[in-house]
Amino acid sequence: MTGTLINVATILIGGTIGLIFGARIPERFKMTVIAGMGLFVSAMGLQMFFKSENQLIVLGALIIGALIGEWLKIEDRLQTFGQALEQRFSKDAEMGSGSKFVRGFMVSSLLFCIGPMAILGSIQDGLTGDYNLLAVKSTLDGFASIAFASTLGIGVLFSSIVALIYQGGISLLAGQLSAIVTEPMMNEMTATGGVILLGLAISNMLEIKKIRVGNFLPALIAAPLIVWVLGLLNI
Repeated sequence: MTGTLINVATILIGGTIGLIFGARIPERFKMTVIAGMGLFVSAMGLQMFFKSENQLIVLGALIIGALIGEWLKIEDRLQTFGQALEQRFSKDAEMGSGSKFVRGFMVSSLLFCIGPMAILGSIQDGLTGDYNLLAVKSTLDGFASIAFASTLGIGVLFSSIVALIYQGGISLLAGQLSAIVTEPMMNEMTATGGVILLGLAISNMLEIKKIRVGNFLPALIAAPLIVWVLGLLNI
C-alpha cells in the first residue's frame, strides 16, 4: 500500500499546485497542454495495444466489457459520483455530466487507474513491498494532475479517491492475483487497457468524439478470462 499512498499524495499535491497557479496560465496554453497530453495518451494506448498476442481477444473483451458496462451503467454511476462530490465541495457547481468538475474527475480517474503501471505496480507493491514502479507512475501522475487541475479544476483532486480504492484494492488482493494471472493474460489485459486509453484521449482530452469510456472498464477483467477459457479449450 506504500506505493499507492505515494501515488495519491502526488495527485493531491500536483492538483493543488495546478489549482493555485492555474489562473496565471493563459487559457490557450492550458488547452494546448491538454491536447498534447491527449496525443501522448493516444500514442501510449497504441503502444499498449501492440503488446497483444491475439487482437481478436481484445476485440471480444471490449464487446463483452461494453455490454456489461452498459448494463451496469458504470459511466453514469461515475458521473453521478462526480456530481455528488461537486455539489458537496464545489462552490461554482455547473451541474450535469458535461460540467468541468465531472469532466476533470472522470478524465483523471480513468487516466490514473488504467494502464500496466497501475496494475503491475500495485501487484508488485502488494507482494514484495517494492513500489519503484508506482513511484515512476506517481511522478507522471503528479505532472498530469498539475496540467489537468489548472484546466479542469478541483474535480481532478477527487480522482485520488478512485486511485486509492483501485490501486489499494489490487495491492491487497495481489497474493491471489499472482497465482491466477499469467503473462498472456496480462498482455491481453494491457492491450485492452491501451484501447480504452485511446478512447479516453479521443473522447475527453482531444474531444474528437464522445465515447462512454467508463462502460468499457469490465473489458479489463474480460480479457484475461477469455485467455483462461481459450487455454482450457486448448485453442
